[in-house]
Amino acid sequence: MTDTAPLCAQIQTNPGVSHATTIYESLRLTRPRTRADLRNYLKVFLGVDVPGKKICPDHSSPLDYLWHSYSVDFGLAIADCGLKSKGEAAIRNADCIIWANRAGGKTELAAVATLLDGLFKPHCQIRILGGSGEQSSRMYAYLTAFLQRGFESALAGPIRKEKCCFANGAAVEVLTQSATSVRGQHVQKLRCDEVELFDEDVFAAAKFTTLSTPQIRAGMELISTMHKPYGIMQREVSAATSVGVPVFKWCLWETIEKCTERNCSQCPLWDDCRGRAQGAGGYLKIDDCIAQMRRSSRAGWEAEMLCVRPSLENVVFSEFDPDANVKPVDYDPNLPLYRSLDFGFVNPFVCLWIQVDSDGTVRVIDEYVRSRATIDVHAEQLKARTPCPEERIAATFCDPAGAGSSDITGTSVVRELRALGIPTRYRRSGIVEGVEFIRRAIRAGDGTSSLVISPRCVRLIEAMQCYHYPDPGPAAASELPFKDGVYDHPIDALRYFFANYHHTAKTTTRRY
Repeated sequence: MTDTAPLCAQIQTNPGVSHATTIYESLRLTRPRTRADLRNYLKVFLGVDVPGKKICPDHSSPLDYLWHSYSVDFGLAIADCGLKSKGEAAIRNADCIIWANRAGGKTELAAVATLLDGLFKPHCQIRILGGSGEQSSRMYAYLTAFLQRGFESALAGPIRKEKCCFANGAAVEVLTQSATSVRGQHVQKLRCDEVELFDEDVFAAAKFTTLSTPQIRAGMELISTMHKPYGIMQREVSAATSVGVPVFKWCLWETIEKCTERNCSQCPLWDDCRGRAQGAGGYLKIDDCIAQMRRSSRAGWEAEMLCVRPSLENVVFSEFDPDANVKPVDYDPNLPLYRSLDFGFVNPFVCLWIQVDSDGTVRVIDEYVRSRATIDVHAEQLKARTPCPEERIAATFCDPAGAGSSDITGTSVVRELRALGIPTRYRRSGIVEGVEFIRRAIRAGDGTSSLVISPRCVRLIEAMQCYHYPDPGPAAASELPFKDGVYDHPIDALRYFFANYHHTAKTTTRRY
């Protein structure tokens, strides 16, 4: 199919063209076959001009997402989607993540993708699941508005409040934010809007709803701004590369209007813009963006509009800076070596290998994190990964709770480790005390830092950025960080090191 724009423009500007209406309606139901066709189709028949230029490094454009979502079922070229690395795994199914700014057109574009699925993918079953009923209704409202722009003939029956069916057998339905609504669904496309607001149980159930057909690849699309550094979006984006799920990320600069007449040196956006808006081609008004920046916090502006990082307002270690606190550090045989343990079975068992140099800098050189393994397995791994003989270990610190006897085994983890050749030491301390030790190491009152973590310690680094206080609610009354079973365990292991290292005279060693 050739570019439809010139013909459509001729039809619109010259109503006297023979059979114009017939041709126009024929084009409405003709499937776009190239990226340029798709953009022109949306502009002509929906009145939507989708920005197609990426401005920031490693970002995508909104059109990149739409082309991927649309073309993945037709065997068309998926290259040039603005992705840094696509690989074979990225196109085995239609899963993708859309991380974009507020007012970045996420919901409207997802509605466009839903319309395209309904029109051009016979028997495709699409479901809309929002972080709230209002969010689901908003996407469906966009869809029904598009359908009323001359697509009524493609429908099988009237548009209902939460469902519409296409003459080709495709159907769209809105789901409620509940596990009951989600379970039992077997569809080809599931669009999860504002996934950051999802209930965890609903999100877990939603993962099992999509099934492919011979013609259509199953796809679960996660759509949201990343509000929190410890939420669903952060977790899914972090895992995306390893599982081959493409992430389409765009921000203010991919969606702002082109700047043509402003004096950059006097523009309030200059510190962030640095001339980017001069190459933009979006729709957000510059004056609106300036107003939003002035009435928001810096953290909120960066998270909501620049997609730089989530707000750190609820994070325990907000001053942790990977650029400053994460550096290559290896075992130094001239320094004492410590191990610090946090016990767990279903929750992870954690060991950190730590040294302290002559300047007092705490160097975390390695980590071991594993769930559902017995103490003898952990002990074997600890010995194998320790870069010096056991007799040279300065101390192995642990959770005091490990000294308690189990009602089932009649023994304790501390006893088991000692029997396996790993004596441990512990000191009872409060969580707040340990957190303060870590904070002081990250940045002391004079601005200096005495904590360096090796890039090998992936789980600890993630925990340092995601360990947080409870979200607003009954639990928020507590001043203690939230125990989520994920980020608290590496932090606990680090806490035990500081609590013991700074109180070596009071540290307990039990012999049995």
